[in-house]
Amino acid sequence: MKRAKLRLSAYKMPKGVYLDNAASTSLDPRAGAAMRLYETIHYANPSSVHAEGKIAAQALERARETIAHKIRAKAHEIIFTSGATESDNLAVKGVVGAAGGRKKHIITSQIEHAAVLEPMKELEAQGFKVTYLAVNKEGLVDPNDVRKNITRHTLLVSIMHANNEIGTIQPIEEIGKICKEKGVLFHTDAAQSFAKVPIDVNRMCIDVLSMSAHKIHGPKGVGALYVRAGTPLKAQMSGGGQEFGFRAGTQNVAGAVGFTKAAEELKQKDIDRMASLRDYAIKHLLSIPHTRLNGSSTRRLCNNVNILFEGVPSGELLMHLDHARIAVSTGSACSSLDIKASHVLTALGESADEAHAAIRFSLSKFTTKEEVKYAISKTAQAVDAIRRAHNF
Repeated sequence: MKRAKLRLSAYKMPKGVYLDNAASTSLDPRAGAAMRLYETIHYANPSSVHAEGKIAAQALERARETIAHKIRAKAHEIIFTSGATESDNLAVKGVVGAAGGRKKHIITSQIEHAAVLEPMKELEAQGFKVTYLAVNKEGLVDPNDVRKNITRHTLLVSIMHANNEIGTIQPIEEIGKICKEKGVLFHTDAAQSFAKVPIDVNRMCIDVLSMSAHKIHGPKGVGALYVRAGTPLKAQMSGGGQEFGFRAGTQNVAGAVGFTKAAEELKQKDIDRMASLRDYAIKHLLSIPHTRLNGSSTRRLCNNVNILFEGVPSGELLMHLDHARIAVSTGSACSSLDIKASHVLTALGESADEAHAAIRFSLSKFTTKEEVKYAISKTAQAVDAIRRAHNF
């Protein structure tokens, strides 16, 4: 067979190259500096009535206002959580709990994150009917399928904004308008898209939206849930009534401040630069014979590159790249130890063997072109070596 041309093989990197930013990003130093003020000086409980408590509470409200502004929402519609997984669970279970069993049908897609799919399985065990919509080869949900499957029993539609594995951006505005027209609540998991893709919850007719800090250079363990004013939602934790009664527990003020700062520091120029590097990586990786891009070539996150290398088990390629100190992923970090084929790739029509031949490279605003070149070179070399070993 034709062998890959290693045109970029001269590149050598003295340090590790981290290209698994869809799993987690480094903390922006400016976010870290903002956090330290509320970890070491203004560390009071924001529910306390003394002056120091009020300083912490004011910082929390400023953070709430900033996150709200990013999605064109109101500050009192933002609930701070421990991350997108909690936000997804609160969204799905909270909407269902508030409905009191009056409607027992939910629509979602086959390629959602486990933080949505697992709650759906729990609800099915409780007697709910869940419709899992298929996607096309690019991973896109057809809005008409949403429309066709809504019935008088439908309570909620939950379709992620952008997929964590293949980077496909869904037609959320079209889906949201259909839900509004039909009087059905609409939730979207925006963990991967928040601050990278423009979001207007009013124009997109979104009722509930999940966000995460550590995907955009904020701290781990912090996220948020947007809940449109008036949307029925049942709290999933009982306690002191913080976060407007929707999420009990002392708020992580430093985390919220870090989340906010990271969102502010992710500029359009960073997004444009990531998109340029993404396109460069896709172009050169696809020059390796017998490869193809997973997901959409046009409706794609600025930092996502998911490539299928025919005849190359992804586990072997991952180990080769890890030996070269290049960190990549075979898919979602939450299921990276699971040997089953990616449910996202099989939903696209890939066989189990094909799904096991895909690697996700995900960039950050700090990724350099030199790092991308190095990763391309080492990937081409590794693919060639593995194929030779397998007589491909």
